[in-house]
Amino acid sequence: MNRYLAALFILVPFIVYSSTAQAQAKILTEAAPAAGGFSAARLARLDSGMSSWVKQKWVNGSVVLIARHGKIVFYKAHGYNDQPTNAPLHKNGIFRVASQTKALTTVAVMMLWEEGKFSLDDPVSRFIPSFANQKVLASFQAKDTTYTTVPAKRPVTIRDLLTHTSGLGYPAIGPPAESAIYAKNNLTGGVGTKGQKLSDAMTRLGSLPLFFQPGEQWKYGLNMDVLGYLIEKWSGLTLEDFFLKRICQPLGMNDTYFNVPPEKGPRLVNFFLGDSTGRIQKQSSVFGGALDMNYPLQKHDYFSGGGGLSTTIYDYAVFLQMLLNGGEYKGVRLLARNTVRLMTMNQIGDLSPNVGDHASDNKFGFGFLVISENGSRFTPSQAGTYSWGGVFSTSYWVDPKEDMLVLIYRQMWGPYVTNTDKAFKPLVYQAIND
Repeated sequence: MNRYLAALFILVPFIVYSSTAQAQAKILTEAAPAAGGFSAARLARLDSGMSSWVKQKWVNGSVVLIARHGKIVFYKAHGYNDQPTNAPLHKNGIFRVASQTKALTTVAVMMLWEEGKFSLDDPVSRFIPSFANQKVLASFQAKDTTYTTVPAKRPVTIRDLLTHTSGLGYPAIGPPAESAIYAKNNLTGGVGTKGQKLSDAMTRLGSLPLFFQPGEQWKYGLNMDVLGYLIEKWSGLTLEDFFLKRICQPLGMNDTYFNVPPEKGPRLVNFFLGDSTGRIQKQSSVFGGALDMNYPLQKHDYFSGGGGLSTTIYDYAVFLQMLLNGGEYKGVRLLARNTVRLMTMNQIGDLSPNVGDHASDNKFGFGFLVISENGSRFTPSQAGTYSWGGVFSTSYWVDPKEDMLVLIYRQMWGPYVTNTDKAFKPLVYQAIND
């Protein structure tokens, strides 16, 4: 008997390790809903819902991909991509994903952290000298855009950038003082930026005031654009080349670009604007003509780590599966599993991210909103679910406890787009059947 027990004690760790390794090696494959623990009949409710969103003129169309246990159980498009021709929206369309770029930037940063290029608590000024001796805004005069400052209590660190606790703001979407100071210094949100160098812009940014003391608040800001520039300094590659050579090509993400190649231009999804009457119209530009929506096809070399990418829903699902696998996909390891753990846990302590519904109940990791135990009472998503999205109405979440990733892509603004978000999540979770 003792021999059998001894053999069992030797075998059990092997079994545990093997099952863990197997869990980390999942490769996305399309399968019947039951293979992912879903009910086909219940998933049909989502199919019907997506169709009804178009009929109700909430959106022109949407694409959804759901994968659980590595099995793609739902991957469909509904709606149209052009009104005069009624051309359908295809599931392999290339979407402007804006702030979904931030997750790739975070992964790139952590890859370089694993290589010893920096410490998370290094001051940014070690790498960008203009961030030394920073000031914090104390008062602002709107009539002439002058302001006063007080000294920052401590330097901004790499960790602050990753958690949006640096004190940096975001051009055009912040309060008047923030927008005015950034506009005066020709700082943009990064998307579609021309005639500037990222290095020059981020150097100017370092000389401007912060909007709160580092580490004392959470505020969405240009942090990932700064990190994009740091990736270039640490790696010796442009951000475009780093993403391509170190992330996209190794993972087989063959439709993810800062500059969409001309031959793939026809796959760039059109952008639409809806109004309260239900009228939906294709838009060639937004922000009063300030942003040409063909910017992914216009060759540029300003690579915004906060918002510049265009990609397909499938490519991004591969990226998310890599994270869900603990940093590995198809035998390619980009990150150690404990690095992914750091990225997807609470990194802001008692602070609250002021984004989304029930913002005060959730947390933020490195680059991701993280649902807390308290916040999970408002959603079917389990605690530990991490997510983000893009301004052009793309979004995703990863629910590790359900071993599931979910993406919904649209390219539209309008008063009813949020209706689809509210309907979508319950339709996903109600179809789980195991």
